[in-house]
Amino acid sequence: MALGGTFPRVQRTGVCQQSETGLAPSLRKLIATTNEWREFLAANTKRDFYEVLGVTRAATEVEIKSAYRKLAMTYHPDRNPNNPEAEDKFKEITEAYAILADGEKRSLYDRFGHAGVGGGGAPTGFDPAIFQDFGDIFGDIFGFGDVFGQGGRRRGRAQRGADLREDLHLEFEEAVFGTDKQVNVRRHETCDACRGNGAAPGKAPVSCRSCNGRGQVRYQQGFFSIARTCPTCQGAGSVVTDPCPKCKGEGRLLRERVVEAQVPAGVEDGTRIRFTGLGEAGAFGGPAGDLYIVLHVKEHAFFEREGNDLHCVVPISFPQAAMGTEIMVPTLEGEHKLKIPEGTQSGTPFRVRNKGVPVLNGHGKGDLFVEVRIQTPGKLSKRQRELLAELGELSPVENKPQRRSLLGRVKDMFV
Repeated sequence: MALGGTFPRVQRTGVCQQSETGLAPSLRKLIATTNEWREFLAANTKRDFYEVLGVTRAATEVEIKSAYRKLAMTYHPDRNPNNPEAEDKFKEITEAYAILADGEKRSLYDRFGHAGVGGGGAPTGFDPAIFQDFGDIFGDIFGFGDVFGQGGRRRGRAQRGADLREDLHLEFEEAVFGTDKQVNVRRHETCDACRGNGAAPGKAPVSCRSCNGRGQVRYQQGFFSIARTCPTCQGAGSVVTDPCPKCKGEGRLLRERVVEAQVPAGVEDGTRIRFTGLGEAGAFGGPAGDLYIVLHVKEHAFFEREGNDLHCVVPISFPQAAMGTEIMVPTLEGEHKLKIPEGTQSGTPFRVRNKGVPVLNGHGKGDLFVEVRIQTPGKLSKRQRELLAELGELSPVENKPQRRSLLGRVKDMFV
């Protein structure tokens, strides 16, 4: 539309000198209309969702979730009570996350902007399915399991009992061959009067009035309706009004029991044996915990154990080592005849098969390794000196350092 007439002269300040003549009223109307449109656009134009979360358009799902986590922890209404600005900011970042965390919606948004996910001025709304991973983001910090009306599950009163530990000391032979032991255990057991529900005989827990049996109470906090565990019934949905006189309403009693522990052959020091269901009784009829018996094995007088093998050291004399002999060596099952060949050097190990420790929960046994060491007499009689002197003349030894063998050098690499 063409505008006729003469335009008034306008100063730099933008104020019309002729306010009552010409087109001054039309200009004022046009300016007012323009200002209204600016206000409308400012109020209805959404910020870029990537900008809202502070990430780039190439951000991964992990980066988007991390950015949302930080912003949500900052602006969550629980941490900013009575703060409308924080609430609006939280709505904005939550809406942005709802779009960018959904692969299909994010693709539409990248192609068409806000119009592709609900229009430029209209609210896009929330998809409750996108918040199923809020447990991974916030856990139970804000009770987000029911923020968007997805419902919460009532936690039953029954709770699993705690596990117990007892220590049991064994002799070396008992650990090798196995044994049966009695262990005294103090534990909570289910009350036989109320059968674990904590209520007096003939009575039963009643529905909690604070939460109407739901186990949760709701708090309206601005934009959100948040569900929290009921502080009265602790999420059980029921309370005991007439407690059992025998257990005082706890559903359990402390008793001492004797547990028959069958220790299998081949256990080691520190082995734990688990007895399922012999721990603390569960609260309010819950399942019992487990009992763990930790074994402590005493050391043997001369046997040392390495896995399923046994090691011991047996002294022999110089004549026995030089000429060879047969000696009786101890085992855990009695004595065993061991042949010592002539020319045996001190420190030589001999292997006796299947004289070690039985394999735990398996078949076979380890071996016994006997190391012989030549024992040098501390005092010599006159006759012994004469014989040894004669032997020394017949068997001279050159007292010079010997070159180390290759086998010895290889052994040192693994020490």
